[in-house]
Amino acid sequence: MKFFDIFTENVDFSSFNMILLLGVILFGGTLVGRLFQKWKIPQVVGYIGLGLVLGQTGFNLINSKTLTNLQPFSTFALGLIGFMIGGELKLKTIKKYGKQFLTILLMESLGAFFIVFILISITSYLFFHDIKIAISLGLLLGAISSATAPAATTDVLWENKTRGPLTTMILGIVAMDDAVSLLLFAIASSVVGILSGQAGANLGLSILALIWEIGLSVFLGVGIGALLFWIIKNFVDEDKILAFSIGAILLLIGLAQVLGVDVILSTMAMGFFISNFAPRRSEETFHLVEKFTPPVYILFFVMVGATLNVGGLTKVTVVMALVYLFGRMGGKAAGSILGAIISKAPTSVRKYLPFCLFSQAGVAIGLSIVAGNTFDGVIGETIVLIITATTFVVQLIGPTAVKFAVSRSGEVGLNITAQDLIRQSRGRDLADKNIPLIKENENLNNILSIFASRDNLYYPVVNSDNKLVGILSIENLKDTFIASELSDFLLAHDIMDSILYTTTLDSQASDIYSLFDKSHVPSIPVVDKDGRVEGMIENRRMQQFISRRLVELKKKAEDMETL
Repeated sequence: MKFFDIFTENVDFSSFNMILLLGVILFGGTLVGRLFQKWKIPQVVGYIGLGLVLGQTGFNLINSKTLTNLQPFSTFALGLIGFMIGGELKLKTIKKYGKQFLTILLMESLGAFFIVFILISITSYLFFHDIKIAISLGLLLGAISSATAPAATTDVLWENKTRGPLTTMILGIVAMDDAVSLLLFAIASSVVGILSGQAGANLGLSILALIWEIGLSVFLGVGIGALLFWIIKNFVDEDKILAFSIGAILLLIGLAQVLGVDVILSTMAMGFFISNFAPRRSEETFHLVEKFTPPVYILFFVMVGATLNVGGLTKVTVVMALVYLFGRMGGKAAGSILGAIISKAPTSVRKYLPFCLFSQAGVAIGLSIVAGNTFDGVIGETIVLIITATTFVVQLIGPTAVKFAVSRSGEVGLNITAQDLIRQSRGRDLADKNIPLIKENENLNNILSIFASRDNLYYPVVNSDNKLVGILSIENLKDTFIASELSDFLLAHDIMDSILYTTTLDSQASDIYSLFDKSHVPSIPVVDKDGRVEGMIENRRMQQFISRRLVELKKKAEDMETL
């Protein structure tokens, strides 16, 4: 820590204005994320790590006052995450996996609750020798343990373009288990209030208040979603669609905060409505919002890292944090496996879902703060410290565990679009490298034999050194027979077209696609640095390759459901 002390003594952090700080976070976060991605580590781990360095655990560049000022950005990020998750939940998917969703959701949530409750209650009693404190800590931490943070988990799924039964189950679970956690916390806090003698503690009223909050959240989300669809249904301008979409999300977040309801649940309901009841506009809307989100996500995860401060831990809280951590991970793992077996979920879900439920953040931290404010003394203080310390750990290992799971399940790269496929490909992926080369002195009969033996419409014409000199097309042959009585005496050199464009095997497919789009040529020869032909790319065959590849990936994802 000497380096930190020397650095902080010589740098005036107060001179860092908000704009400069945002620049450091976004530029640094993007750089670190890219570096972690090259190391095959989820980008979100890099964002959180940068937050640790810049926050209270490191340089304290992002202090508590700054975190308070930037809180609206975090809330906005959570709203965007909820909206995108809602868009992934299709009615046909819920109908198909509804039983599996519900069974696994209840088993993993209650598994974590009961195991953490038992272990924490026993550990707390050994330390505090007070049965009421022990049961109170067990109930509250058990309820909090059932929540799974959707942000870090879904970020890994979107980063790796995953698709399949495991991805579907993850999205369904992280979307809904916060509601289970809130219900358990409402029950637990009422029981703890009765145990501690708090006035006004009432279990029935707490549950009714929670039901009202969930119902109002869904009502708001559906209402704003319907309004957004009504406004943009006839728009074709992408800029206006994006502006109205982001505006609607902000409007919904603001209303949710004013009315005191859950932001993620509200925006998730909005995304669900747009995706299922306005399908004509949903794909374009979600695509535009997705392109808008990266800077907001970077800022959010850097701030998550900056909020983590474990400086107040004692030996007692360290031991209890470890008990909580392993109890929560074990409970979720055992519950998800048991739920998958009972509901007869696919093998990939049984084997790998336990690795995808470790992350905790927003809801868990929020509930710990509520517990800290509601219950004075050792109960509140201990809960806040334990949740802070364990969040620090699971936010670092959780994304890596999710990536391991989806990689082993074979679902990485199955949810790509045509644009994604183009970005990932090069000329060698699109080129017909075995295309026959037509010599410039080839006679017409031999040329006809080549055209008749293959379905290509364009062929490269080369000289004796196999260097490109022109292109011969089926149209050239048609025009030759129509216009010339001396066609039998013509050679390839006489009827070929001149060369307008060439490309290489290492060229980006996106550049080749752009060249086709702008030039309107039907084919582009592929040559090496010396001009020798290495293949041919036809626009129609390139489109067929992309379509065929997308169908193959979709079928692969669908086949996993039967395994």
